[in-house]
Amino acid sequence: MIRREVIIKNTTGLHLRPAGIFCNTASNYKCRIMFEYGGTISNAKSVLSILGACVKKGDSIVLICDGEDEEEGMEAMMREIENGLGE
Repeated sequence: MIRREVIIKNTTGLHLRPAGIFCNTASNYKCRIMFEYGGTISNAKSVLSILGACVKKGDSIVLICDGEDEEEGMEAMMREIENGLGE
């Protein structure tokens, strides 16, 4: 299991379009991909979980990847977040 803290930089936070990109990226990997925000752990492969977390610009989340391709999954998630999740 690996964990990494990251700040959401895109202007609108994790609203529908960025949440979709976040979810689609996570879904490409076999490992479990979750994120912790506000004391709650949410499934990064579920758009509803992502939207329900209400993550906004400047918020810090902790990505958690656990499984056989966790390193690749973490790299891909970090890359998408750094690239602004399509914004």
